[in-house]
Amino acid sequence: MALKSGPVPVPADIPLRARVQSVLDALRPLIQWDGGDVDLIDVTPAGVVSVRLRGACVGCPSSQATLRLGIEKNLREKVPEITQVISIEDAA
Repeated sequence: MALKSGPVPVPADIPLRARVQSVLDALRPLIQWDGGDVDLIDVTPAGVVSVRLRGACVGCPSSQATLRLGIEKNLREKVPEITQVISIEDAA
């Protein structure tokens, strides 16, 4: 699934975490359309974003594609400080 959102204005004067959350909020309807969801866990000063995929994304063979080609690609385009996006798994 290709996750494309429309242009999301994320001015640089807004805190980094808020800008990341704004992009995730724009992507969320597309992810939810497929039965999944994404939660923002953390954003480090080095630009590493931790997210938790939920719902149908858990265990889905396409979840890594969603993470890399959808979430990470959009975050890097709209928030240039982002260096990496990682998925945090729930503890069993």
